[in-house]
Amino acid sequence: MSKIIITCAITGSIHTPTMSPALPFTAHDIADQAVDAAKAGAAILHLHARDPQNGHPSAAADHFMGFLPDVGARTDAVVNLTTGGSAIMTLDQRLEGPKRAAPEMCSLNMGSMNFALYPMVARYKEWRFDWEKPFLEGTDDLVFKNTPRDIAHVLTEMGDKRGARFEFECYDTSHLVMLRHFVDRGMVKAPIFLQFVFGVLGGMAPEPENLIHMKRLADKYFGNDYQFSVLAAGRAQMPLATMSAGMGGHVRVGLEDSLFISRGKLAKSNAEQVEKIRGLVEGLGRTVATPDEARSMLGLKGADKTEF
Repeated sequence: MSKIIITCAITGSIHTPTMSPALPFTAHDIADQAVDAAKAGAAILHLHARDPQNGHPSAAADHFMGFLPDVGARTDAVVNLTTGGSAIMTLDQRLEGPKRAAPEMCSLNMGSMNFALYPMVARYKEWRFDWEKPFLEGTDDLVFKNTPRDIAHVLTEMGDKRGARFEFECYDTSHLVMLRHFVDRGMVKAPIFLQFVFGVLGGMAPEPENLIHMKRLADKYFGNDYQFSVLAAGRAQMPLATMSAGMGGHVRVGLEDSLFISRGKLAKSNAEQVEKIRGLVEGLGRTVATPDEARSMLGLKGADKTEF
């Protein structure tokens, strides 16, 4: 098996500050947790921005640039910026920060979908900030929009114009079909890096059968031209990541995907999750890739060609 790439998703746009004191949202805390995750073994840092005053999801260039230069100065890890941002943002808003920063990698969701977070509201009685509860409640009528036109726009703006390569986030089998469509159009070329996403209400359930099926379909659609990684939300995070490692895939952890380190116990940091998954995958005989090894495996342009 090839070396295994650990991605750490530091803050995301799903969890809110009330849910965990460890969830970073100031520029300083996002940078510190990103650097610590890299030291623990994460070759790729998947980053969202937040409003540093209240933790609200943001894609503003100024919010990204509040921590990106610090991250770039303190670690050689690959920086992977979201183009998904949050489902409440327009496409132009989602791309504001990534276009300014011109990172080595971007995430790209391969389709529109329901993105339902509202069941989490019932777990909390008091909220740290006024925006949190209405934000979550509103997701019972929320569609994350990423049409073929949107996808083509992201591929052009971030790929063709700025040299980024992509983490193609696939929440459903249909997203693999859409990605194959863009391969056939000549807009996506190998090496292809797939991120199978499980556990979001509106996407695939975090079940082993679904991972096996996604891998089988990816083999059919992309042959030897792809590598895959797995992220699973909540309690399924570590089990499905470990399964991915056993299948020859890569793994993603981080507080974007789960706030916990074990059943009922909140993680103290992103680095704690990286340390845990590193122990699990090394126990399976996998060797963790360095950032430069990940760059070579994924055909990245190099940190010196970013704008931060």
